[in-house]
Amino acid sequence: MNTINDLFLDEELISENQQIFLPILEEKKVELFIKREDKIHPFVSGNKFRKLKYNLKEAKKLKKKSLLTFGGAYSNHIVATAVAGKLAGFKTFGVIRGDELGKNLKETLKENATLREAHENGMKFNFVSREIYRQKSSFGFIEKMKNKWGDFYVIPEGGTNGLAVDGCKEILTKDDSYFDYICTAVGTGGTIAGLVNSVKKRQKVIGFPALKGGFLSQDIKQYTSRNTNWSLNKEYHFGGYAKYNDNLISFINSFKKETNILLDPVYTGKMLFGILDLIEKDNFPENSKVLAIHTGGLQGIDGFNNKLEKTNKELIQVI
Repeated sequence: MNTINDLFLDEELISENQQIFLPILEEKKVELFIKREDKIHPFVSGNKFRKLKYNLKEAKKLKKKSLLTFGGAYSNHIVATAVAGKLAGFKTFGVIRGDELGKNLKETLKENATLREAHENGMKFNFVSREIYRQKSSFGFIEKMKNKWGDFYVIPEGGTNGLAVDGCKEILTKDDSYFDYICTAVGTGGTIAGLVNSVKKRQKVIGFPALKGGFLSQDIKQYTSRNTNWSLNKEYHFGGYAKYNDNLISFINSFKKETNILLDPVYTGKMLFGILDLIEKDNFPENSKVLAIHTGGLQGIDGFNNKLEKTNKELIQVI
């Protein structure tokens, strides 16, 4: 396994494209590959590595010693920032949505694998109410955090900014021009923006939002120069961010059994469910070549399974 410093110095980090073989793909004459960005690192995986790469380089260039970022209790971005920050020599601070989580930190860390991993990698938390969290980007809030922790480099919630988009442009390589469609899950929009900026003109990018809301298109457009070669399919969010049903969990387990690829229930599980459903409904022409980006996020499965176990639901099978 590469160290973070090795990865940040590697300008040509290339992930394996793994072909998927399923009866529906043979029947519909569609080729499906998955780009295994999840294999980059156990915690700084997929798009989280790509988004952090140039932000950490910028923080070093500015001679910052600390990083501050934001997220929810099960945020992949929070734990990725903590781990990458530690390995790259930064102190890390996390503003966490949900002040109730800070009332008994010991119990919270016992039950929440994401925050526990971030804490064990040195991240210090500031738990805030959801109302205050909505003001997190304001000058007043940032100044309050500086009074508490000193100077720091700010990384936005989810990691998306211009530098993050530049990092996500590196997901695709010249060999990926083979594909007609590039598919990705969408959270804050940074990953799809990077893909849109790097694909060939004949290629189409399809984003599968993990949350409800019509604001994403505008967020993506501010980082892209092209407006005709991408689209968002909003039919597979399963009710919103981190929402799910029994069909989604069963699909993730079935996909793991058939392909030996683990998907997460927040992002990649919904995307692959959507891709295969669209293939079954003939939304992709015969002989289409589809590449799905595995954006990682697997660390969140432990917390998800804890919630499923409490309701006696089917668990996501990791092994």
